[in-house]
Order: sequence, then C-alpha cells, then structure tokens
Amino acid sequence: MGADITASLPSAVSLCEAAEMLRRNVSAHALASACLTQVEGAVTGFSGFVRTRREKALGQAAQLDKQRHDGAQCGPLHGVPLAHKDMFFQVGELAECGSRILSGFQPDHTATVIQRRTNAGAVDLGALHMAEFAMSPTGFNAHLGHGRNPWSQEHVTGGSSSGSGAAVAARLVFGALGSDTGGSVRLPAAACGVTGIKPTQYAVSTYGVMPLSPSLDCVGFLAQTARDCARLLSVVSGPDAQDAACVATRQHDYEVGLDRPLTRADVVMVPQFPADAPLTDEVRALVEQVASDLASAGVTLRRVALPNIAEAAALASLVLGVEAASIHGKWLTGCPEAYGTQVRRRIQRGLLYPATRYVDALRLRAQYQARFLAEYLAGADALLLPTLPCAVPTIEETTAGSETDIEARFGNFSYWTRGINYLGLPALALPAGFTANGLPNGIQLVGRPFGEGVLLRLGHQFQQKTHWHHRHPPTVTAANG
Repeated sequence: MGADITASLPSAVSLCEAAEMLRRNVSAHALASACLTQVEGAVTGFSGFVRTRREKALGQAAQLDKQRHDGAQCGPLHGVPLAHKDMFFQVGELAECGSRILSGFQPDHTATVIQRRTNAGAVDLGALHMAEFAMSPTGFNAHLGHGRNPWSQEHVTGGSSSGSGAAVAARLVFGALGSDTGGSVRLPAAACGVTGIKPTQYAVSTYGVMPLSPSLDCVGFLAQTARDCARLLSVVSGPDAQDAACVATRQHDYEVGLDRPLTRADVVMVPQFPADAPLTDEVRALVEQVASDLASAGVTLRRVALPNIAEAAALASLVLGVEAASIHGKWLTGCPEAYGTQVRRRIQRGLLYPATRYVDALRLRAQYQARFLAEYLAGADALLLPTLPCAVPTIEETTAGSETDIEARFGNFSYWTRGINYLGLPALALPAGFTANGLPNGIQLVGRPFGEGVLLRLGHQFQQKTHWHHRHPPTVTAANG
C-alpha cells in the first residue's frame, strides 16, 4: 500500500482495522513513518508528545515487516503505532513524569504493560504529555505548559493523561497508555472525544508505572473505539509475578462477545438527576440521549436515585493525599521548590491527615463498595453516569484566580470520576456528543468488579448505533495551523 494511503490510516481506520491491514499488506515501517511525520509536523502542543523515538520505532517496525515477510506469526498489535503517558518505565528510555524533579530519569526496569504491548507487536512512537506527577484533572502542568485540546488550543484536554487523549483524538496514534487514579483516563477521553477504559482496581499490573496512590492507581487505555480498548486490555491483562497486588488470575480476551446484540436482559441503571445535581443542563441532556440510544439498541433501562459519590470522592482524596505524601516525602523535604505550586500544595496536605483517618478510609472502602453495588447496580450490568460536569472549559477558566480557586475547580471537574476509584470499580468512558462550544463530551458506564467485558460489549454496541467515535478534529500542522 502506498505511502500516501498509509499516511491517511490513523484518521481513516481504528486500531483493530489497522492491525488487520498490517497483517496483510500494509507496511509497519511506512505506517510508523507516516505517523511520526504527522506528529513532528503538528503545531506545538497539539501532538500531545513530549518525546518521540523515531529511529527505535522505525527499526522496530522494519523488523516486524521482516518477520511477517518470513512467515512468522503476527501478534494482535502487529505493527500498530502506539504511545504512552510519560510515566511508564522502559530500560534505556526517559520517564520524567511531567516533572522537574525526575528530569533526565532513566529507569532500570520496564513496565509489565509496556513489555506485553511490545510482545504483541506494537510499535512505540514515544512519550506523551501529562500533568506533573499525574496530579491534575485538566492537564495543568506548571513546567511543560498545559495540555491543549486538539479541537481548540484554548481549551483543556482533561488530565492527567492529557497527551494520551490529545494524541488519540488527533489521530496521531491508534491508542495510548494512560493511568487513572481519580479520572485521569476518563476525563481526557470525554474532553477529547475518544474512548477510555479504567479497569477494576488491581486487575492490571502496575509494575514499572510511576506510583501516585497505589490504593487507587489503575493502568488504562485511550483509543478510538471500545473494540480497540478491548484489544489493548486483552494484551496487557493477566497475573504478574512482579506485582503482588495484581489480582488477575488469568489472561482475558475481551473481544469475545463484543458483537452479541444487546437485549432486554442487558440492564443499565440511569440516575434521576435532580435540578441541583452538579451537572449543566446540556451535559444532562447528553446523558439522557445516551440512555435513549441504549434503549433503542435493546437495553432495559431502570431509574435509580442519584448516587451520592461526594463522600467516596472525599475519601479518595484523603487516601491519595496520604499515599502521595509518603511517596514524595524525600522530595518534599529536599527540593520543595521543584514542584509546581498546585502539586506541592496537594501533596503536602497529605502530611496533615491523622493516621486514624487514613486507616478508616481504607477500612470503610469495602463497605462503601458493597452499599454502592446494592443500591445502584443491583441486578444491573452498568450504571450510566456523566464524565464531566460541564462543557470542556478553557485553560484560562481553570487557571484564573487564587490557588484555592484553582484547586476548587479541579475538585468540581473530577466530581463524577474520583469516587469511582475509591470504590475500585471498572468504568468505560465513551464519546457521546458535542456541547454548544463545539467541543466533544462523553459519559461513563460504571460496572461491577471485573465487569470490563460487559462494559466493553455495551460500549461496542452503543458505538454500532452512534457515530461520535468517528469524529475527530481537523489536522493541525505548522504549515496550515
């Protein structure tokens, strides 16, 4: 296939479609080269990348082409160009975690999910922008500059997996690794108009991934479609001897069953949104339209009281603060000035919580989860919730005013996502429309523990009935931007 056709692939096909073409007649080297050219030609800030690895990526792609030519069996990601949030470790590669403190840091080990992705044949194009130490729901970074939404440079990307959302939305890569401690996969998925999966707590290995709050951290993916996310999750799933916290007992193929049509046996709970819910009218209407689309696809809808996830979110913030303060203790003492002000404030607060409150938060977690499942997911496959409380805001709207003002906005922005991490539940973020400002927005389907397969099937069938996942921003290059 010619280079001109290859260059159009990221915007024309999904990850799974590209993988199938690469197994047949598309050159992995040509596709990687085309993607890298697009990344390098993008307007500064729009690509989502902080570093590319051109020579290594092209060498890897050439080797994959040779293997296919020689008749070797192709992996499920053979030749697919991917990228990763700059907090996934690889031997010989920088992992600076969006910070000044880890500038120049090269880890001595490779993350399990990176290794499994490579074993499946993926081509790694490089590292993506992120919030400093993964601590911003908007993409705020005092050192690198803020994440810029490829739909509009004035607007936030969502965070902290800001570059992952931007690069996938701009169709520069077919998928990207992210992390989700309080919404950091789902928020950029909604703000940038892509699909994102946050797995059940401890279901995927976090070995070799920068920790923020180990009790809440989850590895996730952003991609164009639910099927793409299923493929990526299948590749990295399974137990890991290097991660004692990983509770996976076997590897899953999350693509199995995706095409089974929805029926009345599939039940989705839809909250009754009172007038004072932390939700704008236009995002409320978007959620209701998704409910209608699911009903049209055959799903049984049941109304449920609006979950009070504010308490779970507050407990999540406590856990995150304490665990982050423990991890960052030596830097808080030795080089506090190297942090951005917002990040330092939030981490230092963790030093002030009494140990009893932290222990209580962990002790109460199972009770909160059991009550949530009984009240909002009884007899159901998923709970339909917003992802963002409002239309995607501008960077100025989220950074104006005092540090206290900024922090309050951060809390509001992640209202619908943060508590889900405390509950440890899986969630699938789906693009679901546009708001009056012309930017995408989305919803999340929250499931039962280890219910990723059910969520992905619901998401896939929803995407067979809708077109939002096909929408992407115009290509913005230095030449035409």
